Amino acid sequence: MASLDFVELFLTCGSRQEAEKIAGVLLEKRLVVCVKFIPIESKFWWKGKIKTNQEILLLMESVAENFEQTEAEVAKLHSYDTFVLKQLDITNLSVKALNWLAEATKQR
Repeated sequence: MASLDFVELFLTCGSRQEAEKIAGVLLEKRLVVCVKFIPIESKFWWKGKIKTNQEILLLMESVAENFEQTEAEVAKLHSYDTFVLKQLDITNLSVKALNWLAEATKQR
């Protein structure tokens, strides 16, 4: 099996509906293999003021080579002018999970 760089992607969305739509597209296109939905409250600087929002954090399992295409798909669907899509590289992963990831990210 070829070596893959496993990553965890993080993305906040403004609503559950938006999160579901983004997750569905990314899964259908096999850019991610798993998406977890976590309700959160965020505080952040926006246009000179501190804002508070109820958001959905998407935790997504993927491979590094999919980041640019994932970002492009998110840009088409996300309601925020400035969304934050972050990638965390994973240095170790169980063999069975790595095999599943490799199989699930294959383009059909």
